[in-house]
Amino acid sequence: MAVLRLGTEELARARFAMSPIANLLGMLLIADGHGPWAAPGLDAAWLATARAAVAGDPVLSALLGLIRGTREIPDLLSMPPSGVDTAIEAELATLRATPHDIAQRQLRASAAIQRDGRVRLLPAVLSRPGAPGRLATAFGAYWEAVIAPHWPRVRAGLERDVVRRAGLLATYGWARALDGLSPNLRWHGDGRIDLIRMPGPSHRLIGADLLFVPSAAAAGWLSLDPPRRYALVYPAAGLAGAWSGAEPGTPDRLDRLIGRSRAALLTALSRPASTSQLVAQLGMSLGAAGGHLAVLREAGLVSRSRSGRSVLYRRTALGDALAGD
Repeated sequence: MAVLRLGTEELARARFAMSPIANLLGMLLIADGHGPWAAPGLDAAWLATARAAVAGDPVLSALLGLIRGTREIPDLLSMPPSGVDTAIEAELATLRATPHDIAQRQLRASAAIQRDGRVRLLPAVLSRPGAPGRLATAFGAYWEAVIAPHWPRVRAGLERDVVRRAGLLATYGWARALDGLSPNLRWHGDGRIDLIRMPGPSHRLIGADLLFVPSAAAAGWLSLDPPRRYALVYPAAGLAGAWSGAEPGTPDRLDRLIGRSRAALLTALSRPASTSQLVAQLGMSLGAAGGHLAVLREAGLVSRSRSGRSVLYRRTALGDALAGD
């Protein structure tokens, strides 16, 4: 079990952030479907696209053969992001610029730390000079083919998780904000975080930033860029359906009662969300979503409250009852 220890200064700076490349890596492993990364219930069409993209790329195929059974994800594949507005292009540029010797050290360490106790050989395509550039090119192609078409909807779901937890942090503190973050994480009031099933050394953060990064994949890991940043990638709930492109299903009776668009909004509000997040998730215009939310609010089905800079809508008890929850 790894342990993170934070002082008062580091705890004050800890925050949530967003990483497109962490989500790319997580879904690359989830789509591969081996061992602890297997995740049933994903959309069949999306899985077919994801697996075809890997099968047609020797770099991704070699990488998956290396890391699907590793106990240590190479940090160069998912560096801690800079904040909530991190772009995939910036992360790919960071990957491409990784020095060859650092890349080799991390990739070989990943090959040596396997769950089955075996040591994997580093494939030639990953050991020759220029490997970080080849990885960045392969990741960029995978992003465009597999992740980008769904990213606005997925990002909206990730933002919902961040906004909700940031509101809990502001109101109740870190213990409440991290509640349910992961079954493998235990928060202690003295600034210690136990990473129960994560192997590897413990870390004392001195003058470093700790970032909590939501992922659409049902798995998490710790990524390091010492001594500047550490990032704990964690699974955000309720995003498996975001890869299908389908709107959340609504019961026919609810559609007939309040209309399809309002029923979709009410169903989507199983978790609090802002208007912009609902727009991204459901593909509505901002004006249409705002108008329907106003009607639902007047009917007592949803309420709204401010959380930091965002205004969040949530279902009332009556809304829950009508939606069947």
